[in-house]
Amino acid sequence: MSWFSLNKEIAMDLGTANTIIISDGKIAVDAPSVVALNRRTEQMIAVGEKAKQMYEKTNPEIITIRPLRDGVIANFNACEQMIRGLIRMIHSGSRLFRPYLKMVIGVPSGSTEVELRAVRDSAEHAGGREVYLIYEPMAAAIGAGLDVLAPEGNMVVDIGGGSTEIAVISLGGIVVDKSIRVAGDELTNDIQEYMSRQHNVKVSERMAERIKINVGAALTDLGEEAPDDFTVYGPNKITALPMEVHVCYQEIAHCLERTVGIIETAILNALEETPPELYADIVHNGIYLTGGGALLRGLAKRLTDKINIPFHVAEDPLHSVAKGTGIALKNIHNFTFLM
Repeated sequence: MSWFSLNKEIAMDLGTANTIIISDGKIAVDAPSVVALNRRTEQMIAVGEKAKQMYEKTNPEIITIRPLRDGVIANFNACEQMIRGLIRMIHSGSRLFRPYLKMVIGVPSGSTEVELRAVRDSAEHAGGREVYLIYEPMAAAIGAGLDVLAPEGNMVVDIGGGSTEIAVISLGGIVVDKSIRVAGDELTNDIQEYMSRQHNVKVSERMAERIKINVGAALTDLGEEAPDDFTVYGPNKITALPMEVHVCYQEIAHCLERTVGIIETAILNALEETPPELYADIVHNGIYLTGGGALLRGLAKRLTDKINIPFHVAEDPLHSVAKGTGIALKNIHNFTFLM
């Protein structure tokens, strides 16, 4: 084994819902941000997809943890173990030498110094020797193919699992930045509460997630793109007898109304603070939606109608931040905005 292969460069989008790692320019890991630990010894049992399958199904010996909440680290030890487990999925070569890891990690733009320090420490404990941080909206803009170094305004709305990042970018810097802790998880919670209140049926977080993917919508009229109804099975809240409920997208659009409204207001607030010259560029270029939340049916149309600026969904919204982080990794010396 040559010494040079011990140098490893990885880019990581450390998300509340999913963590994506890019190595050698390709997506090497795309796994749920979940880790399963032994409750007594705190040893890692599983990470990623395997741990997600255990989520909400464990016995008292095992605990499954989502280490990130609202885009920030909520459980330091679990996060470190998760990063370590996910990195291990990439280099399954010799265990004798620990590779020299150069890492670029995406972080929410609203992170405090303490939160940034926690990400850096987790990465260093998991084997990162050289760690750079990049703000997620900046990475999302790069991943969506925007020229972030150009002297013109570009606006990105990155709706992740735990936070929605809204940024106006010009000349390689963030001019206006809004970060709200309302995103995909909040939509999932809305669906859970709605099913319980409206249909008297108990649904798990994972089932609510499936409802969101299958019939989630931001508009009550989707025309041609309307999805088929989704069947939900679960126990009746009062009698505990099994129930079968058919859910249509109009119902879900009503139940997500409040949360989508909060995101809408945050976008308007960011536009209010935008300098006029950059505002003109944004009206001309449109606003880019990235992150898993960008896949909510009818969201781009709803925002375009409401705000009168065209909204474009990035080509691969789920991987925009990861791709941008990967491009930043290749251009570490050219991008002065890397921390």
